[in-house]
Amino acid sequence: MAPIEAVEGAKPLLRVLLANPRGFCAGVERAIETVERALATHGAPVYVRHEIVHNARVCDELRAKGAIFVEDLSEVPESSVVIFSAHGVPRRVEEEAEAAGHAVIDATCPLVARVHLGARRYVAEGRQVILIGHREHVEVQGTLGQVDADMIVVGSVDEVEALDLPPSTPVAYVTQTTLSVGDTQGIIEAIRARFPDTMGPETRDICYATQNRQQAVREIAGEVDLFLIIGARNSSNSNRLVEIATAEGVAAHLVPDAGSFEPAWLEGVHAVGISAGASAPESIVDDVLKRLAEHRNLALEQREGMRENITFKLPREVDGRVTRRRLAG
Repeated sequence: MAPIEAVEGAKPLLRVLLANPRGFCAGVERAIETVERALATHGAPVYVRHEIVHNARVCDELRAKGAIFVEDLSEVPESSVVIFSAHGVPRRVEEEAEAAGHAVIDATCPLVARVHLGARRYVAEGRQVILIGHREHVEVQGTLGQVDADMIVVGSVDEVEALDLPPSTPVAYVTQTTLSVGDTQGIIEAIRARFPDTMGPETRDICYATQNRQQAVREIAGEVDLFLIIGARNSSNSNRLVEIATAEGVAAHLVPDAGSFEPAWLEGVHAVGISAGASAPESIVDDVLKRLAEHRNLALEQREGMRENITFKLPREVDGRVTRRRLAG
């Protein structure tokens, strides 16, 4: 974390509690490093299908180095270097890339890839697969396209109750990785209640980063008057952190960058909590702290939180060396 200069004058004191863990997870760091190594190996440009992660600053920094982000492979010249984002892609995209002669580097988060494998296994066992998640999210679209069968997407208990399936149907569920155990528990219970023959992943198969960041927000919420969540507006896990803080009875705002911070939010506030979604860089946290320091004298407190030492190997095309998540702070 960059140092915050002392602010002179009679500004009120603001207690700032920094949640841990926050910010980048191992899958995000792996994806970013994959693009950087591809650029170093092949030179610019390299093409990335969809944002490598959901954060504008990260993508802008990679653009400056020569990455080009596209939503469709029709935008990519033949025989180019193409990277698939951390969210994963449907099989049709893999086939399009092969047909166009692209050199493909798959930066799909290993936890997302595990969901794909699980869904295919359940289909092979003859089960109707139910995908718990947000239908329009790019990760969900990728998962749907990885399975040679019709999957059903549900995002609420009501949607489970509305399913037009006989109770005797053998089903299985998988989940969007940016949802936590708490997000999915009620939906899973509803699935099991409707369909006695139900299979699903163990709790450990749900994204560790999502659970840890949500728990860190809950632990701090009772001590603050305001919560600032650093993250992009299209970041599912960042938006969920805002919802969790709000559910804990704390005013909360999503802050994509320091310019989005409103000084009026500090009215009547004596303590603020700060966290960041799994694709938000620590540099934006530093920028927000500097903005706060323009209005208050800050008393910073780093919370210990859950320590994350998860490691993921990089794709073999950019060297199999392991990348480690840098602990926030």
